[in-house]
Amino acid sequence: MAAPSRCGADGSAIRSYTYVDDMVNGIYLLMHSDLEGAANIGCPQYVSVNELLETVCEVAGKKVKVKHIKGPVGVQSRNFSNKRIYSLGWKAKFFLKAGVAATYPWIENRFRPPRQRARRSRSLD
Repeated sequence: MAAPSRCGADGSAIRSYTYVDDMVNGIYLLMHSDLEGAANIGCPQYVSVNELLETVCEVAGKKVKVKHIKGPVGVQSRNFSNKRIYSLGWKAKFFLKAGVAATYPWIENRFRPPRQRARRSRSLD
């Protein structure tokens, strides 16, 4: 049996995860705009670290035992305004579950031993 996955503190810290395609689209818009100064590019969906773990497990079709490590939660939440990037017409197209679902197969394929990769690719044909 695999060792439990470790999660810092109690997993209650809130974060926003932005899918890479959304980030690149936002940067592209900023580069071709007249906006000056800082602009936040971020998905407006806020989730706890525990919710992130649950989402990854759901997408992966796996059950994982999580061991919370004692320690400070750190910054409980970060909340930045997307008003400036929204003014350029940008909005996130991928929320957490869709982004994880799009990314997980790519990551899984790189960490699976070569023999299992070949077996899986033949079964998908």
